[in-house]
Amino acid sequence: MRPLQVLVLLSTPLLLVAQGAPAESDRIKALESRLERLEFQLDQVRKLADDNLWFQRLSDIATVDKVILTGPPNPKGKERYGIKNERHPLRIYQYVFMPKGLDRGRKHPAVILPHGGVHGDFGTYHIHLVREMVERGYIVLAPEYRGSTGYGRDMVEAIDYGGLEVGDLLAGREWAVEELPVDPRRVAITGWSHGGLIALLAAFDHPDKFACVYAGVPVSDLLTRLGYHEPSYAREFAAPYHIGKPPVEAVDEYRRRSPIWQVHKLKVPLMVTGNTNDRDVNVVEVEELITHLKAAGKTFQSKIYTDAPGGHSFDRIDTSFARKARKEMYAFLEKHLR
Repeated sequence: MRPLQVLVLLSTPLLLVAQGAPAESDRIKALESRLERLEFQLDQVRKLADDNLWFQRLSDIATVDKVILTGPPNPKGKERYGIKNERHPLRIYQYVFMPKGLDRGRKHPAVILPHGGVHGDFGTYHIHLVREMVERGYIVLAPEYRGSTGYGRDMVEAIDYGGLEVGDLLAGREWAVEELPVDPRRVAITGWSHGGLIALLAAFDHPDKFACVYAGVPVSDLLTRLGYHEPSYAREFAAPYHIGKPPVEAVDEYRRRSPIWQVHKLKVPLMVTGNTNDRDVNVVEVEELITHLKAAGKTFQSKIYTDAPGGHSFDRIDTSFARKARKEMYAFLEKHLR
């Protein structure tokens, strides 16, 4: 066999591999896309199963409903049929828990509970909190604002952390005042973690809408937070569908979404709590918030727990310590929703 023939035979497999590489790469990308779609579909199934638990576990004391309403438009949405985003409010969901036998001829106090998580949802993790609030006679509202999980990719990627999420919560409040026997003068907002951030920003910017605000282990300063969290967390905020830039390139944007830079607006009663062994929202953020509030000359309540069992969830779990800690929150709510 001639040397040229040998060279051709030896090189043929390499050429075939090279020619087949793009096709294999395309197949891998298609598989990844299918797996991603499956992940969102499974998340929606999980959400439906969790929703059933709400009805089963609270039906003895509450009328449970889940309504669909609209929040502000999604400026990042894809326009279709020439209909611009500003003409197309975003569809959102809201849980409604009303005490059974409630006198609908009278107005009643309400508590809004924004859930936590960069991407999260109002799951049955909160069920004992809702039960306690309903037993105290409160109508409980839990908005599933943009960015929430369980509703597909479009909802997740509509996230506007510390921005239009607040607009969704306000839309849920206005809906409740219009549709339910809710006293607009006695609406409180309570939130933990990211929900605490939303509670603070909502109360700061719309003091006429809330009688008081409780912020537990609240995310308070994104610049500090992204500094001590792992790099993957910062990348989540810098995603194209999210803020779109890392903090170093958008300091003012991250400050705009951080409660510590808005404390001068506080006009309603406020209670803030933190925990020194919190591995999610480091206590430094809560301390920073308290320092800024004091510097602004604001009157408020605060308590930093020392290594309370449960860490980030110390006052939301099912222990006697957590229930005792929650009693202080309920006393605060009762004072201002009486």
